[in-house]
Parts: sequence; structure tokens; C-alpha cells
Amino acid sequence: MTKGEVEAQVTHPPAAPEAPPAARPETPPEPPPKAPAREPAWAEGVRRLRRAATTEPGRLRVIGAVLAALVLAFGAVTAWETTSRADAADRVLHRSQPLSTDAAAIYRSLADANTAASTGFLGGGQEPANIRERYQRDIERASEKLATAAANAGSGGDGSPAAAISALNKLLPRYTSLIERARANNRQGLPLGGAYLRYANDTMQTRMLPAAEKLYKAENQRLDDDYDDAEPYPWAALSLGALALAALVWTQRRNYRRTNRVFNAGLLAASTAAAVVLLWLVVGHTVARSGLSTSYDDGVRSLTVLNDARISSLKARGNENLTLVSRGAETTEEGKDKFDTAYQQQMRQLAGDSGLLAQAARLADDGAGQRPVATAADNVAVWKARHKSARASDDAGQYEAALDKVIGSESAKGGAGSTGESFDNVDAALDTALAHEQREFQRAAEDGKGAMTGLPVGAAVLAVLGAAGAVLGIGRRLSEYR
Repeated sequence: MTKGEVEAQVTHPPAAPEAPPAARPETPPEPPPKAPAREPAWAEGVRRLRRAATTEPGRLRVIGAVLAALVLAFGAVTAWETTSRADAADRVLHRSQPLSTDAAAIYRSLADANTAASTGFLGGGQEPANIRERYQRDIERASEKLATAAANAGSGGDGSPAAAISALNKLLPRYTSLIERARANNRQGLPLGGAYLRYANDTMQTRMLPAAEKLYKAENQRLDDDYDDAEPYPWAALSLGALALAALVWTQRRNYRRTNRVFNAGLLAASTAAAVVLLWLVVGHTVARSGLSTSYDDGVRSLTVLNDARISSLKARGNENLTLVSRGAETTEEGKDKFDTAYQQQMRQLAGDSGLLAQAARLADDGAGQRPVATAADNVAVWKARHKSARASDDAGQYEAALDKVIGSESAKGGAGSTGESFDNVDAALDTALAHEQREFQRAAEDGKGAMTGLPVGAAVLAVLGAAGAVLGIGRRLSEYR
């Protein structure tokens, strides 16, 4: 390379290669426009209704739909409420009241068995056959009724019917075993028989009868609950019925003012159906409520008082017998005979102006119910007089005379009459009164239940026909716009 070429390269160096142009940042594409949010179905429905309501055909369609819905809702609620009340009335008639009666029969049978056992004991070693049969009949009846109660008791805690039934099923064999031991010792003339009898009586009075009373109260509460379900007015159905009928009347008046047509056959048929259901509901339920109220006031209340009176008489008789059995072996803190004190207490509950018999007489609503109660009251007065005479003989040391006045000869055979005869007369009169009041309850409760027969089905059928009539009536008006 020549000197000139070197100088030229130094003076004019070769140009550097051009740098590539810088990359331009790319602009991101714009996002697509968001689709408008879809309105909820209910909002869309409201919008359509508003749009439809701006025209007369649209208004008519809305009115027709509302009328049909009201009439159908009226029929459905009527069928539901009347079915519920009819079922409750049926439970009153065929379940809770019979179970309450069975519970009372359990209590009464146990108390009567205890009375029969003490009466037979006083008869000596040879217990009278009729007394023995009465005792066996009472025990068998109590066992049968306990089985029925157990099948319907369900489950529950210590205060439930099931707990009371379980306790009675355990105690009943124990009680009968004590009675058999008392009888066996009594036949041999051993004083231990009296101790066994008093122990059996104590088991009955302090454990078995309280358990039977719990069962009786529980079944009565179930009966009251069924009455509470059966008697209230169906306010929801009545309100819907009045609203549906008012809407139908308003629609027909609206049509009349717009068309001068007096009648619309479809709307008239719907109004008639709604009016019939509403009237049927008011009259039927009023009659049913009246029948159920009568069955409670003239039946259940009387039965309760009469059962209490009969149980008090049974307890009084049992304590009267045990007064002679114990011969003063058991006394109160005041030094009085324990069993005679209990007898006097039961008699105070039974007799007097505020006693159970007086209450039963006031509740009896006819002569057939009042007469046996009056007979029972008269025999209680005779019973008290004879008991006073028997106690006077026993206090004077004349035990055999006192025994004869308690379980001895009947007045029909020429004797002075015993307290046992008076007790039997009281028990028979109360049994007659109970049978009469049971028939009164049955009649009134059947009338109450029968007043709602057919109402649920009839209301549903008429509601469907009424809704169809409303739709057809509105459809007739809509056809005029085509």
C-alpha cells in the first residue's frame, strides 16, 4: 500500500454500517365492546306486563291471569285448611277421645281392683266369689287398656305417656303378687296378710295410681290439642275467597262500564263458583265448630268430672275397707286413723255444693244426664250416714258389727244396709251417667265432623271450574279485538 493510500484511509476512515432502525412499540387492539347484561327474568316479565298494559287486550290478559290465579289459590287453600281441620276432628272422634277414655278406664280399673281386694280380705279366708271375679275382671281390663295405650303412646321422656305405661306394666305384676300373698296368709288366719295388703295398697296409692293419673292427663292434653287444631276458623281461605270474589265483581263492573253488557257468562259462572265455595266454607265450618264445641262442653267436660267422681268414690271405698283391715295400725301425725282420714277427704271431694257430683249436675244438659247424678248424690248421703254408724261401732270395740255395716247384709234382704251397698249404687249411677255423656259426645262430634264432609274436594273442583270460567269470560272479550 502506498503512502497516499494510507493517508487517505487515515483521513477518511470507512463509514460504519448503519444501525437498523429501532422497532416501534405496537399499539394493542381495542377490546370488543361488552355485550349488555341480560336483565333478570322477573324484570323482563315486569317490562312485558307494562308494555302489555298499555293496550286493552293486554290489560284483559293480565286481568284474566290474576283472576284465574286468585280463584285457584282460594280453592287450594280452602282444600288444605278444611282437610287439616277435618283430620283433627277425626282424631278427636276416633283417636284422642277414645284414648282418653281408655286412660280413665285404666285408672278406674286399678282403683276398683284395689277396692275389691280389700273387700275380699274383709270377707275372711273364704273370699266371696263375686268379689274375686270383680278383682280379676279389673286386672284384665287394666292390662288390655294398657296394651292399647302402649300401641298409641309413641316415645318420650319421663313425663310422657310411654314412661307412665312402662311403669304400670312393671308395677302391675308386683301388685298382684302382693295381693296373692295377702290372700294366702289371710286364709291361714295369719296377721301378716294385713301387712301385705297394706303394702299392696301403698304400692297402688303412691306409685300405680299416680302413674295412671299422668297417663290420663297426657291423653287429655292430646285431646285438647286436637280440639285446638279442629276448631279455629280458616282465616287464610276466607280472606282469599273474599279477595277473589271482590276481584270478579270489579272485573264485571269494569266490563259493564266499557261495553254496557250486563252479564259475561264466564265471569258470572266464576263468581257463582267462588261465592258457593265461600258460603259453603263459612256455613260448614261454623256448623262443625258448633258441633265440636258442644261435644267438648256437653261431652268431654262432663266425662272428665264424672270419671273424677267415680275414682273418688272408689278411693273412698278402698280407704273405708282398709280402716277395718288396719285396725288403727297406721295413723296420721295428729293421731287419727290414716285410712279414715283419707276416706273423709275423698268424700269432701265427692259431695257438697262444690263437690264433683254438684259439678256434674251443673254440666248435665238434660234430664237423662241429671237423673243418675242425682241418684249418685242421694246414695253418697246414705253412704256417709252408714259409715258414721260403722265407725261408731268400731270405736266402741264392736268390730263384727262394724264389719257387718261395711260389707254385710243388704237392705233389700231385710238388713239395715251396708256401706258396700251404697257404694255399689253410687258406682252404678255414675256408670249410667258416663254412658249417657259418652253418647252425647259421640253424637255432637260426629255432627261436627260431618259438617265438613266433601268440602275439600268440592272446593277444589269448584275452584277449577271458576278459574276456567274466568279465563273463558276474558277470552270472550278478547275475541272482540280480533
